[in-house]
This record gives sequence, structure tokens and C-alpha cells, in this order.
Amino acid sequence: MAETIHIPAGASRAETYEALTPQLKALLTGENDLTANAANFCALMHAAFGFHWVGFYWVRNEELVLGPFQGPIACTRIAKGKGVCGTAWLKNETIIVPDVEAFPGHIACSALSKSEIVVPVINSSAEVMGVLDIDSSELSDFSNADKHYLEKWVAMLSEACHA
Repeated sequence: MAETIHIPAGASRAETYEALTPQLKALLTGENDLTANAANFCALMHAAFGFHWVGFYWVRNEELVLGPFQGPIACTRIAKGKGVCGTAWLKNETIIVPDVEAFPGHIACSALSKSEIVVPVINSSAEVMGVLDIDSSELSDFSNADKHYLEKWVAMLSEACHA
């Protein structure tokens, strides 16, 4: 297991994802505990990109329940179809929100959050088992590059945990 990460200075976001992909794989290799892997995933994302909030919500009894995260205190439970997280779960698709104030039904856990990306975590039965939620304090901070890499990364997480 890797105990440190190398974040390339001056790299673009896509270059940073590329450099971190093998490092994430090393973090996940040999560990199949979902909580441990999700916690390291969040720490890696938070350290590398400095996002306001990075965390997971897991599907539990037909609602999303807060899992490992990095950032300020968060909402604990989210109903299916509610907010960006609940909508991503319902639709089983990644959602990029350039301005959270413009998203109908947005759940404001922090007034500092300005944009958001939510990526479903899919298990081996092709069901949504949770979502990765990332909030930025900058408007329009997420792009298709984030979507591409984060979908790849959550698939690596799910596979490592045999979920």
C-alpha cells in the first residue's frame, strides 16, 4: 500500500488525474474494505484538488447515508430523487452542476458550495450502491474530464471492494 501520494505541480486537472490513477490503484490494491478504500479515495481527492467537500453516500434502506468524507460537516441522509445526490442515484448517471443555486431542489449542506459533481458507484450487480459527491467553492468547476476520470476511479473502487 502506498502511504504517500505525489501530486504533480503545475499540471492540468486531466494531467493530475492521469498521474494519480496509478497511485489510487496502489492505494486500493490488496485492500477490499469499502470504508477504508473510500476514506483513502476522499483523502486523495481532497489533497490533490482542494475541493470544498469530497465524500461518499451509501444506499441504505432506500436512502443515501453519509459515508467517508473530507471537508466540513455534511448532511447525513438524502432521499432518493432529492438534491443532486438523490437525483444521480435515481437516474443512475453522473450529474455535473455548474451552479448549485440553479439546480431545482438542491440540498445546501454548505453555503460555500457553488458547483458539484455526483458520480454513482455501481456494484457487480449493476446496481447503484452509493454516490461520490464532490462540491467546489468555485462556479463551473467540473467538466467532462472530471466525469471521465471519476467514473473510472469509482469503478476501480467498486472492483477493489468486490462490491
